[in-house]
Amino acid sequence: MRFFIDLEFGDTASVVTLVSVAAVAEDGREYYAVSTEFDPMAVHPWVAENVLPQLPPVAQWKPRRQIATELEEFFGDDPVWWAWYGAYDHVALCQLWGDMPSLPRQLPRFTLDVRQLWEHLGRPTLPVQENGLHDALQDARHVKVKYDALAEAAYRLGMQV
Repeated sequence: MRFFIDLEFGDTASVVTLVSVAAVAEDGREYYAVSTEFDPMAVHPWVAENVLPQLPPVAQWKPRRQIATELEEFFGDDPVWWAWYGAYDHVALCQLWGDMPSLPRQLPRFTLDVRQLWEHLGRPTLPVQENGLHDALQDARHVKVKYDALAEAAYRLGMQV
């Protein structure tokens, strides 16, 4: 099953500090969580301005271990992850389980990139995200919208994604 993911994180230094994570399954199910294990006062100013104002109340945030457990159940067996510029998203997601050897066996070791697919298909026009930019759940939903548009474009070209 395909899952369209987006993560917001505190910085892009040697440690990717998870702020929020969202996944949208191709069957319509959704998952969203905010980590209790980041310091809102220590994030990059861009994150403070663009991400933090969209987060739910702190009482709804969860420990990373709980998020990892819930995501394992949500993803099930043999998921395929898709993201838009997904390199850091993949790292931040996998770090929920620790180092790479600790990643549960059924979870992928890579994330497919919708942005790369867009390039491969000749940069066709994509739907614009109207609201919720940098809200992980809204962004994950829009990754799926972009993927669906690209899958249709590929189909018209006689290709399959």
